[in-house]
Amino acid sequence: MAGYECSDKLNIHRKRVDLLSETGHLQQIDADYDLLKPFGIKTVREGIRWSVVETQPYCYDWSAVKHMLQSGKKQDIQQIWDICHFGFPDDLDPFSPEFTDRFVALCCAFVRFYRSQLPDDTLIVTPINEVSYLSWLGGECAGTAPYCKGKGWDVKYHLMKAYIKGVAAMRELDPSIRILTTEPLVNMVPPLNPTSAESEEAIQEHELQYQSVDMLCGKICPELGGKPEYVDILGFNFYYNNQWVIGQQGFLPWANLEPDPRWRSLSSLLKEAYKRYQRPMVITETSHSGIDRPNWISFIAKECQLLLETEFPLWGVCLYPIIDRPDWDDLNYWHHSGLWDQLSDKKGLHQRILHVPYADALQRAIELTNAATASSNDSI
Repeated sequence: MAGYECSDKLNIHRKRVDLLSETGHLQQIDADYDLLKPFGIKTVREGIRWSVVETQPYCYDWSAVKHMLQSGKKQDIQQIWDICHFGFPDDLDPFSPEFTDRFVALCCAFVRFYRSQLPDDTLIVTPINEVSYLSWLGGECAGTAPYCKGKGWDVKYHLMKAYIKGVAAMRELDPSIRILTTEPLVNMVPPLNPTSAESEEAIQEHELQYQSVDMLCGKICPELGGKPEYVDILGFNFYYNNQWVIGQQGFLPWANLEPDPRWRSLSSLLKEAYKRYQRPMVITETSHSGIDRPNWISFIAKECQLLLETEFPLWGVCLYPIIDRPDWDDLNYWHHSGLWDQLSDKKGLHQRILHVPYADALQRAIELTNAATASSNDSI
């Protein structure tokens, strides 16, 4: 799968960042989809950009989304849609009294619009992308709206209130809608030679990664209306720095070249989540920056192979971002984390530059996972 960076959030400087436009994907979507063909990628993650669509309260402009839908249909690309990818309209944040009502209305309006264009397609949506991360970014370190510190739980609670009501409203309109969660997958560990208190704290910190999905299924905060059937397809985002030492800024090196007993494989973390929820899974985001891109995708492929050979219900892996992206807080700095880097000319056109070592490693990864899928009894 391919993921296109679609955040439209307010950054740390309180400036709106529209990465669909900054990366040129919105302007060059047909060409971008053409680039996927040699790799056999036919499923993508896209976003509607709430701040762009809802031009005034309860007034919606679907023109850009329509253009994107038409491109997907024309090129036989399955599009999975983020309704909120970190961005809200200027007059809203999760603490706004009308936040939930506005979000539910947006969800319903999107479903109606989508069905007016594609009445028979399977619609897969992520209501709010990475609730856990967004709660931390906006509620603990004031990196985006609502620009708070010490309010991470409160932000999460309000986001999940809107999320759950949005799912209920969409399912009422169209029971066939599939819901894809997208949450960080992490491993929280104590320092070496920990005290019993540090070990216990690490266990508790590790458990917190499941709060959002636990709310969605009604395991915690049942007053929000969560239900087990709202947990449909589980998406987890996994990067090279997702294994953290509590109380420190450092993380466990992903290659684990010097064996650390605290380090856990991606496959073991996914199995832990599956044991908890018993739902099919997607790695909804994964990538590395710079020269480690080929090694990272090889590492991911081997972990997927281990899972697929045991008939684990892994439905996809999303390279995110597939096209390089600039930093939210400094648009002059590009991460070099995509399958394609890019150059922008004086006319504003974005030239895609294939990172050949990454592409070669990806082709090998596709062959490896295809072979593992074929050898299992599961039909993915």
